[in-house]
Amino acid sequence: MGTVKAICISHVRGIQKTPVATGRFVPDWGVDGDAHAGHWHRQVSLLALERIEAFRQKGVDVPYGAFGENLVVAGFDFASLPVGTLLRCGDVLLEMTQIGKECHNHCAIYQAVGDCIMPREGVFARVLAGGTIQAGDPMEIEKRQGRRLYQAAVITLSDRGSRGEREDQSGPVIVRRLTAAGYEVVETLILPDDKEKLTAQLCRLADQRQIDLILTTGGTGFSPRDMTPEATKAAADREVPGIAEAIRAASLKITKRAMLSRAVSVIRGHSLIINLPGSPQACQECMDVFLDTVPHGLDVLRGAVGDCARAR
Repeated sequence: MGTVKAICISHVRGIQKTPVATGRFVPDWGVDGDAHAGHWHRQVSLLALERIEAFRQKGVDVPYGAFGENLVVAGFDFASLPVGTLLRCGDVLLEMTQIGKECHNHCAIYQAVGDCIMPREGVFARVLAGGTIQAGDPMEIEKRQGRRLYQAAVITLSDRGSRGEREDQSGPVIVRRLTAAGYEVVETLILPDDKEKLTAQLCRLADQRQIDLILTTGGTGFSPRDMTPEATKAAADREVPGIAEAIRAASLKITKRAMLSRAVSVIRGHSLIINLPGSPQACQECMDVFLDTVPHGLDVLRGAVGDCARAR
């Protein structure tokens, strides 16, 4: 059980938020009147009071809202909670969607003391049920009823596609297939064939958003610009060679050119990452191989089941 210490908003982005007496939380939007509200996954930001007080021990008397947080709450170590955690505060129900963030333009606090805790300690949520919150209101973790949908992300690798010179055909095919299989596709990206950019996005999706399944399409061949396997390995904690092997074995029955694929499958944190080819038809054929099997692995990564042993 935690306690809300402050509700903060700002009418424009890029400035500190200021405390208000009452916050009105609007479903699938955020805090009424706050610049960061909208139809996206970072509608509400939360920061633990204990993290702010620890920062104050450095001699900086930061006010509530200085780090851009909407809610200051005592009694929770938010960064240790998994994405998908439900937080109940009266009528308001929040679902955590991201842990930490990238800091592109350092805030005034960082510029003053060389540090900001929001990128590593702050979390973000979307509003599932609305209502009002005041300082002093209790907050608790609510048990989810039923299984949370698997979260997925799709990344298309294409130099021309990233410049808008070529329509992405494989990405939408993958999205439709995942949606039909019961996945919630929460992000789609089109990136150039750039190793550092792909590795950075894979790390962000796995670490901050804790996506269950990340599928890439393109960049797995012999072209000098094809670097998807190398970027994927750079993000990996562990490899999952069986998936890539199964895809190649099945694809070889369709075309001998399947032996030229360099695609890999890996795990980062609690996320499974699988490389797919660039052709829409080949993506469909590859997904036929693993789509009905990987849910067990995703459950293991979530901690919902113990291992991959098969009962005899």
